[in-house]
Amino acid sequence: MLSAIIDLQGFAAEYITPETMYQGLRVALIVLIGIPLLKIMTKVTGKVIRNKFSTQSEMLIKRSVYYLGVIIILITVLNELGFKISALLGAAGIFGIAIGFASQTSVSNIISGIFLISEKPFLIGDIIQIGNTTGTVISIDLLSIKVRTIDNRFVRIPNENMIKTEITNITRYPTRRLNLNLTVSYKDDLAKVMHILYEIASREPLALKDPEPVVQIEQYAVTGINLLFGVWCAQNDIYALKNALMLKIKTSFEQAGIGIPYTYIAVTTDCLKEPTA
Repeated sequence: MLSAIIDLQGFAAEYITPETMYQGLRVALIVLIGIPLLKIMTKVTGKVIRNKFSTQSEMLIKRSVYYLGVIIILITVLNELGFKISALLGAAGIFGIAIGFASQTSVSNIISGIFLISEKPFLIGDIIQIGNTTGTVISIDLLSIKVRTIDNRFVRIPNENMIKTEITNITRYPTRRLNLNLTVSYKDDLAKVMHILYEIASREPLALKDPEPVVQIEQYAVTGINLLFGVWCAQNDIYALKNALMLKIKTSFEQAGIGIPYTYIAVTTDCLKEPTA
């Protein structure tokens, strides 16, 4: 126990000197002053460039300023601790080749991110569809984009995938056409059916009159005649319009005696029998 105390005192006498304490104080001041100052600079940068660039460009510039400031603070701290920056850069060059091979995907994502930012196929706040994912863009970064789905899930998509995949920007334009696929019976009068659909669209307050609605005969199918009923509306009214039209179509068809056929699937008892030996 006594020897341990002696060793601790010797360690303190050797390493905890006025010079090291002064050095630690300088490092603490650099960190305590540098980080808040960096946050202030980032906010000031955001205010200066606000409304001068697109939202994603503003976000990219702010993050670039922040990361550059972090690097400067880190280099300053290492310099205060006595590390030679030239030696660190030399070591970084030695490990750079190995890290480069390991970070090929990241480099590809960064290049893809630059293309996405310059091409602007979508902006922050747009609703997009990539594959089976549909949601609102909440962030566009150099490595990935972040999307919040309609059911409030967080999805991160690498930029490389965005370049290779078809992207649908659902909210790019202020108006949108709602397409409803309908099927009517062969015995029904098609002219009457089309007239009813046009009447429904003309009386619906959410439906736009210009462009005009579309009723198109698509196909003579097995179960009936397939129709396309397309109605234009404002982007934000798409779901409310769909509900309103679906309700009015069912009511109007029932009143006019127009049948909506359905596919009948017969299940025979043979498929329910146990196999015989």
